[in-house]
Amino acid sequence: MQIAAKVEYGVRAMLTLAAVEHPLTTEEIAQAQELPSRFLGAIMTDLRRAGLVASQRGVAGGYRLSRPADEITIAEVIRALDGPLAGVRGDRPEQTHYEGPAASLSAVWVAARAALRQVLDHVTIDQIAAGQLPEAITRFTDDPAAWLPPKP
Repeated sequence: MQIAAKVEYGVRAMLTLAAVEHPLTTEEIAQAQELPSRFLGAIMTDLRRAGLVASQRGVAGGYRLSRPADEITIAEVIRALDGPLAGVRGDRPEQTHYEGPAASLSAVWVAARAALRQVLDHVTIDQIAAGQLPEAITRFTDDPAAWLPPKP
């Protein structure tokens, strides 16, 4: 899985919003996270359209989370900014079909999506912001091999 800059910036923006109790402008978020303001503006628009943030006009305006941070998962942010967690040439994994020696490949794509869901659908913005990741996540990160690049 490749995490696009758009997704990374969006998650960082959501974490910044979760850390405050008042709306922040795009410029304030960009400055706090050292992100390009113009690119972040487009990201915030996508997050608003997806219902993950709300915008408020006026002197005290800006963006805020549309619901509590403990109800927003990383998977929701990814889907809002980059589409499905796993796709195969634009199709859903269960829609693929292969013949011969590749016949089991669809099952591999479905399993890969399920593994992503196991992590991304179960970790919330609040958990990351608080530095209290669920045990299902820390089980993966406690393995020293998880931090190493793949063997050649």
